[in-house]
Amino acid sequence: MADFYRPMITVDGRTVKCPSVFDWGIHDVSHPDAGRDQSATMWKGRVARKRKISLAWNGLTWWETSDILQAFSPEYVQVYYPDMLSGQYETRTFYVSEESKAPVHTWTVGNRTIRQVAFDIIER
Repeated sequence: MADFYRPMITVDGRTVKCPSVFDWGIHDVSHPDAGRDQSATMWKGRVARKRKISLAWNGLTWWETSDILQAFSPEYVQVYYPDMLSGQYETRTFYVSEESKAPVHTWTVGNRTIRQVAFDIIER
């Protein structure tokens, strides 16, 4: 698929609206015995590296908000996304962090706008 037509992310094979914020990061998972010894030398003991992506969508309708939250509601989701480290699109299994926010910006007759939907996804 040509990159021009490729959606930024898909969740379980379903295209979701392109996020306003896509903040990619990678975190080391250290061995439980990791830490500093008495000479203050750090022994990290990396056992794995996991991706963490902060996502946010701004100025959504109520229905767009619902669509995004439903897409990410399963315990684990397969996310197809541009990985900054590999330079490729990848599919990895993620879970959603504990907190999802959807503050209302406007709620009047004929205008229901959600200011932002935001949460982190963390690689399983």
